[in-house]
Amino acid sequence: MRIVFMGTPDFAVPSLRALIEGGYDVAAVVTQPDRPKGRKRELTPPPVKEFALERGLPVLQPERMRAADAVEAVAAYRPDLIVTAAYGQILPKAVLALPRLGCVNVHGSLLPKYRGGAPIQRCVMGGETVTGVTLMYMAEGLDTGDMIARVEVPITDEDTAGTMFGKLSRAGAALLTEWLPKLADGTAPRVPQNDAEATYAPNLTREDERIDWSGTAREVFNRVRGLNPMAGGFTFWNGEVFKVWSCRIPQESDKRLRPEWEKLTPGSVLETGPFGIRVRTGDGSVVLTDVQPAGKKTLPASEFARGARLAPGTVLG
Repeated sequence: MRIVFMGTPDFAVPSLRALIEGGYDVAAVVTQPDRPKGRKRELTPPPVKEFALERGLPVLQPERMRAADAVEAVAAYRPDLIVTAAYGQILPKAVLALPRLGCVNVHGSLLPKYRGGAPIQRCVMGGETVTGVTLMYMAEGLDTGDMIARVEVPITDEDTAGTMFGKLSRAGAALLTEWLPKLADGTAPRVPQNDAEATYAPNLTREDERIDWSGTAREVFNRVRGLNPMAGGFTFWNGEVFKVWSCRIPQESDKRLRPEWEKLTPGSVLETGPFGIRVRTGDGSVVLTDVQPAGKKTLPASEFARGARLAPGTVLG
């Protein structure tokens, strides 16, 4: 069984590793082109490319998988099966038709919920307590193909999008490993998705990263951890972008607002101290614990508040 693997970020690496360590014939790896990253905008290869080259595998990086030359390049490897995991492009019909055993995808949600490019971040931002991975056959629609198997993974309050990426990538690799023998002999099941239950997880926009202080404390908390460590939530302080990388909801005994805080608008700083920066929300407050002022490095919120002399009543946002 010749396999062509398609994936791009760290999430995809465990699945590729599972194929290699399982003794499968990975004929080639397809990933996104190198992109500029960081303040210096240096051209950086995707994690999947780095891993594939370390293992001596051929790597293809088409700008557009729909381009005729990209399809021809994949076809040249005569794959029996194509496996994708967070590749980042929708495969055209011409590619889907190439392998005799079909194309399967390791998707980071419990389909049909959270179809789309940012299922893990959206799950955390949405306050879900359970998510998972779905192994599915690929179709021309957006994550609409028949399901092979699913596995659930809990989300705790200590989790961020980053920790869930790690948990789900490992769960996805294990699920793929479990079902590869049945994919190889053509006996893997096909369970149609219920489109009526579908929800969507589009890629995040800049506006998704902005903190809405008028929301509940739980909503603010979920948004911030759902954006960690990819982008971080942001608000404004002194007219400049002010990032929030982590926060917490006050303990039950400390949730009640003082009378003088009740009249303050959401986004107002209530108090600062060794614990961090307490900020008013629509229904209470959250405590910022790690922040990043414009042009600076991330630092503890308590340290920032002390150095900036952040006064109670200051409004963020």
